[in-house]
Order: sequence, then structure tokens, then C-alpha cells
Amino acid sequence: MHILVIEDEQRVAEMIRKGLEEQGFRITLAYDGEMGKKLALNSSFDLIIMDIILPKINGLDLCKQIRSVLPDCPIIMLTALGTTDDKVEGFDAGANDYLVKPFDFRELHARIRALVKRNQAGNTFNQGFLLRFADMEMNLQTKIVKREEVVIDLTPKEFRLLEYMMKNPERVLSRTEIAEKVWDTFDSGTNFIDVYINYLRKKIDKNFPTKLIHTRSGMGFIFKAE
Repeated sequence: MHILVIEDEQRVAEMIRKGLEEQGFRITLAYDGEMGKKLALNSSFDLIIMDIILPKINGLDLCKQIRSVLPDCPIIMLTALGTTDDKVEGFDAGANDYLVKPFDFRELHARIRALVKRNQAGNTFNQGFLLRFADMEMNLQTKIVKREEVVIDLTPKEFRLLEYMMKNPERVLSRTEIAEKVWDTFDSGTNFIDVYINYLRKKIDKNFPTKLIHTRSGMGFIFKAE
């Protein structure tokens, strides 16, 4: 498996390279965003790991640019920026997963395996069919979401979150499950999931009499009409 690591601190980059090569991965290093973009778009990689604070092109802009050309390439952000706002920005930029430094190589290895396994199996969030629940309709091919025939504009992460909830209606979904299934991350310790739930509520529930997203205190969230 060939992984591109984009990290400007050469000592850190070499440490990551050595740790991943010991796990059997083939690693290519880039030390700035511009070099990382050139490599990503002109070579074939199974996965990309990138920092956010990078010279020439920062990681958020770089992720957006790579994602626009390579929509299915798994991307992990590996950075010291660890607040909820940082994670939300990273996911909004197109990252599949977000790991904060310092990190354990065993966890990074586990996240890489999970992302690649899912990517190879085929992304279930992109299969072409129609989802319906109550007065909500989601087209997985056109990415159009409607409620009472009103088109609702969602970000990619909001779309994936809503899709997972529509595929699992009337069942309590824990924050840990949502983190693993929607964000490909094991991290549910910060409140980024609650942030996205609130984003989604404002778009699909606020202006409609029947609410679909409900909180179950101490357990998680449930998608049901009540």
C-alpha cells in the first residue's frame, strides 16, 4: 500500500515514515503543500496523510484542492490542532479522519486499515438509490435532499451524517458509532458530532413542524418522526 505523507517538519516526517514502513507500508514524503499537491495529483496513492500547518499551501486548502480532483482518495489529517473548531474545519475541507499529535502509531495504523478497507469495499454512501423517511427524500446519485419538496442544501459531511441516520431510523445512535461510521474516526471525545447535529437540525428541522432528529440524554441521537 502506497501512502503520501505531507509534513513540513522533516524530523516528524521521517518518524512517521519509519513507523509506517515498519508496518509494511510504502511511503512517499512531501515537505510542503505545493509539493504534496503535485505528488497527489500526478501519482497514484492508496491514502494521503497531511498536516494542516504547511508552507506554500496550507492543509485545509490543499485538502479541498485534492478532494476536488480525487473525490474518493482517503485523507487523514494528522496535526497538533485539536480543538473542536479545528476538527470541524478539517472535516469540512474533505478529510475522512482527523488525528491529533502526539499520537500512537497503533491507532494511526488502525485508522488507515479501516479507511482503506472501506474504500476497497466500495463506499456505501455513494451507491445510487433513493432514501425516504417521513417527508424526507435523499437521492444518493444527484446528492439532492428534499423535505416537503423543499430542496435542502447540505455540506458533504452533513449529507453523510443525514444519510447514516436515514439508513438507521428509529434506533439510538451513539456518538462513538457516528464517529466511526460517518467520520471514519474513533474520536468521539470532543463535541464536533454535536456541532454537526446542530447544523443539521437547523437545516432539516427548524422550519418544519415535525422534528426528525432527537437527543436521547446520555445515549446519543435518534432519527424518527415525532
